[in-house]
Amino acid sequence: MDSVWLLLLTALLGLLLLLTRGPPASRRGRLPPGPRPLPLLGNLLQMDLRGFLKSFLALRDKYGDVFTIYLGSRPVVVLCGPEAVKEALVEKAEEFSGRGPIAMADSVFQGQGITFANGHTWKILRRFTQATLRDFGMGTRRIEEWIQEEAQYLVEELQKSQRALLDPTLLFHSITANIICLIMFAERFSYHDDLFHELLSKFNDTFVLASSTWGQLFEVFSGFLKFFPGPHRRVHNNLTFINAFIADSVEKHKESLDPSAPRDFIDMYLLRMEKEKGDPNTEFHYKNLIITVLSLFFGGTQTTSITLRYGCLMLLKYPRVAEKVQEEIDQVIGKNRSPELKDRAQMPYTDAVIHEIQRFSDLLPLSIPHCVTQDTFFRGYLIPKGTEVYPLLSTVLHDPKHFKKPYDFDPSHFLDAQGSLKKSEAFIPFSSGKRVCLGEGIARMELFLFLTTILQNFSLSSSMVPASIDLTPRESGVSTVPPNYQLRFLPR
Repeated sequence: MDSVWLLLLTALLGLLLLLTRGPPASRRGRLPPGPRPLPLLGNLLQMDLRGFLKSFLALRDKYGDVFTIYLGSRPVVVLCGPEAVKEALVEKAEEFSGRGPIAMADSVFQGQGITFANGHTWKILRRFTQATLRDFGMGTRRIEEWIQEEAQYLVEELQKSQRALLDPTLLFHSITANIICLIMFAERFSYHDDLFHELLSKFNDTFVLASSTWGQLFEVFSGFLKFFPGPHRRVHNNLTFINAFIADSVEKHKESLDPSAPRDFIDMYLLRMEKEKGDPNTEFHYKNLIITVLSLFFGGTQTTSITLRYGCLMLLKYPRVAEKVQEEIDQVIGKNRSPELKDRAQMPYTDAVIHEIQRFSDLLPLSIPHCVTQDTFFRGYLIPKGTEVYPLLSTVLHDPKHFKKPYDFDPSHFLDAQGSLKKSEAFIPFSSGKRVCLGEGIARMELFLFLTTILQNFSLSSSMVPASIDLTPRESGVSTVPPNYQLRFLPR
């Protein structure tokens, strides 16, 4: 089906080639080098629509660490490797702090909310969100206790499986979603709640579709394809459904709001809305509330849960790694108390395994698109204001100068000769600079506490022999989606 659409699209656009000129030569000349684009089609012929990353890596070999690719008629500057990415996101942080759209979701986000807003709006929302997350315990014992409690609910649920094979997707989505739900809605959901299931299913469906072949094609030709049926309509419907849930929660919050005792993020935002209701230029309006909650709900659910899912698959393939983690858990924590964050300092091997799971998972290989906030000189080139930029986090996480076996799963990447945790400046799974992930602190807590609690209580087993387990992603586009699989949780 995807190939049929591609052929049809190429035929239709081919009729316009003689009538349409390519990008002005002067504009191309001011940007970094890259393959010459065709009119309207851009660099379609150089792209593998099953995954942009593969295409970008091939172009890197020819053009170097900084080059320009045309997605349809729009230029995108691609940054590869730790040096180029750091120079842009850290050393020129302000210039590269803009956010570009993701076409599959743009009809809903429309440049609103904490993730996709720009300029003054983004700065105000980020400052408010950071302060509010701190108020509700980000990085503190309060959040730690919530995660520990959720981990015990997970243990109880896994015990009910009675060693049966199961797909961990929904459960892992549920535990991470419940932590963000406590912060956003002051509410935790049962793993068997039908509405909760539907919300999580729509999140997962959206994540997969955005990284599918259609998602890549739509990213190139969204201006044309948005008028036709396709999976992008399903993404729009998914996110609209979730927004309706958020809007309903906001109305309930309005009815029960106690200004003297705000319960969660929504309460804090409503109080700020009330405080600034007389300001016609306020950024604290209803649309930004809905989209910011959607952004945090989506990000706080998908990223950590997928990392956990990928991590368990890696531990199935490398059972000796799982055994060594369990040995460290038994030595430091034992079996009679729950893991705590303070244990991490005494568990370098476990910490290294979690780092390696994140590195190998390569969850956002292209990062979320950036754009430059002003005309920007970079490595001898002039990048015009508003130009989209893809900092390829994958090329940092797989840099051979920092990781001796960049495409192998090997926890020793993060261990020194004495077996202590070794940090690496190329470890940036949460990105870097001004747009670094707001939820990094919570995600790191969740990964450690959830994974250690699982391995403290269970051994992982599969119907497949380790050698036959394939770690190849199911999809690899805007994000990396692990393959579907089943496993058993065997009580220890």
